[in-house]
Amino acid sequence: MNSKYEKRGVSADKSDVHQAIKNLDKGIFPNAFCKVLPDLVAQDPAYCNVMHADTAGTKTSLAYIYWKETGDNSVWEGIIQDAIVMNIDDMACAGITNDIILSSTIGRNKNLIPGEVLNYLIDGTQAFIQKMAEHGISITLAGGETADVGDIVRTLDVGFTAFARLRRDEIMNIAIQPNDVIIGFASFGKAIYEDNYNGGMGSNGLTSARHDVFSHEYYQKYPESFDPATDESLVYAGNLKLTDIEPETGLSYGKLVLSPTRTYLPLIHRMLQSYRKDIHGIIHCTGGSQTKVMKFVSDVHIIKDNLFPIPPLFRVIMQQSDTMPQELYKVFNMGHRLEVYTSAEIADSIIGLATSLGIDAQIIGYCESASSNRLTLSTELGTFVYH
Repeated sequence: MNSKYEKRGVSADKSDVHQAIKNLDKGIFPNAFCKVLPDLVAQDPAYCNVMHADTAGTKTSLAYIYWKETGDNSVWEGIIQDAIVMNIDDMACAGITNDIILSSTIGRNKNLIPGEVLNYLIDGTQAFIQKMAEHGISITLAGGETADVGDIVRTLDVGFTAFARLRRDEIMNIAIQPNDVIIGFASFGKAIYEDNYNGGMGSNGLTSARHDVFSHEYYQKYPESFDPATDESLVYAGNLKLTDIEPETGLSYGKLVLSPTRTYLPLIHRMLQSYRKDIHGIIHCTGGSQTKVMKFVSDVHIIKDNLFPIPPLFRVIMQQSDTMPQELYKVFNMGHRLEVYTSAEIADSIIGLATSLGIDAQIIGYCESASSNRLTLSTELGTFVYH
């Protein structure tokens, strides 16, 4: 039977997308987190190019109804961060942490999204770039396209394309090894470069989260915020209002789910300056979440047996959803969205770097040799095996 996630028209691991692109050229570093091309700019054999595109996904739909309910324009700056981070953190996993060029693509339904929202989106882009500059990271906005496309976009779509040029010997070509330890970096909490507590949502699993958590009253109130072909029983099927308060964090549930996707770029930038040659893999746990690493291993058993306690946001999702735990770990990061695979000898030093930035980190598991790829998650909800 199809999962609820698939019945809502989305896929946790995007298997159909991967099937469609399986015959495409994988670039000059086939196991890098992003596709790496020869240097097409200067034709220098010592250099390479990376271009990456991504969006904030369906998080914009939740931001839209929260904005309509509350008038809080700060959610749009969060959406911009979501779209940027889904690009730059993927690129950081390939070794790129500086001198990045961004171009935005914003498609809106002009009848629903006024010009003032565009102002918040553009201002939010500049604010994020400035914040990264304070950590020694150069990001340049090259402009972009803003289009009124109400016939094909129900509310708003926000995306970016990112480009970088760097030396080939700086690329992280993932080579996870038996005996590696796995360091996990929390997606929740408050990093020193964040303004508020971060629920840890990121930009994956929003279709499931918003419909499982929030009240069916939004079905009638905001029909433009979901696909009308979806079965009504799967649309806003939860019990909570956007403005209800989660007691442990003191944030509204709407704000908790809309927490801007945390960027790990300041951490990865520092980490690669000191330990680039000692790191065997950096995994951004996005599509596929805790199973993402399986796309990058060969004959390795990944064992994660010391995960973070499930933070408040994901406990709420669990309580409001009847989703099976094994699927939860494929849809949601459940507490950490970045993993580093390395030797035990430098783990404490890397954890110290994260701590200095206000990011919780710990050894969450280890790797073993195996005859085929396998992932075992030992969690507070049970033990699950993925192949």
